[in-house]
Amino acid sequence: MRTIRLVIFDVAGTIIEDHGEVADAFRQALGQNGIAIAASQLVEWRGASKREVIRHLFEQQLGTGADHSEQIDRTYADFRALLEDRYRTLGITPIAGVEATFKWLADRKIRIATTTGFYREVNDLILEKAGWRGMIDASISSSEVRQGRPAPFMIFHAMEAAGVTSVSDVMNVGDTPLDLRSGTNAGVGSVVGVLTGSVPRARLESEPHTHLIPSVADIPDLVQRLSTLPALPA
Repeated sequence: MRTIRLVIFDVAGTIIEDHGEVADAFRQALGQNGIAIAASQLVEWRGASKREVIRHLFEQQLGTGADHSEQIDRTYADFRALLEDRYRTLGITPIAGVEATFKWLADRKIRIATTTGFYREVNDLILEKAGWRGMIDASISSSEVRQGRPAPFMIFHAMEAAGVTSVSDVMNVGDTPLDLRSGTNAGVGSVVGVLTGSVPRARLESEPHTHLIPSVADIPDLVQRLSTLPALPA
């Protein structure tokens, strides 16, 4: 038994439903700039810094010998415009049970943070539309670190912002292989995969993790089993 002081959640596919908004915006922006990809090529990049993915795809298809920075900048700008338009016009749908989980954690003085491969502006847009600003103690986007997932830096920034100093007191939750790798690289006490994204269970099982659960709605039960906190009324 141990104390869990901070639970860090990925965003798309973990606390909001993923209806293909990111993949669609990616493929359209890349196509507009001469890079054709299949949807299957994006699966392993889910959860990564979006700008890093664009750079990788340009170098993969066009080589590393030339300077692609102008095309990368233009593609990234197109992607941002497309994605923000989708979230503004179509809105977001929270994963069932996420707000009850947030409340359960807050009632027990467990801090809540989010990390995401999104950049700050779209991250803020999602949190604003969901009405979660007052529920979350820290929110870190990939645009605020030198390297996104699977590097552990967003997790460390979230710990710093939330005032938690020991990785053993941290639970990292996400729906992608990169979420699990980043939690493992950070050395957190619990690396938890959820099955609400588009990644099959078998794929998540192949990555280092401590637990796989159906969704964030199951976090209270998991925390209660793992932690030293006394049970409180639901």
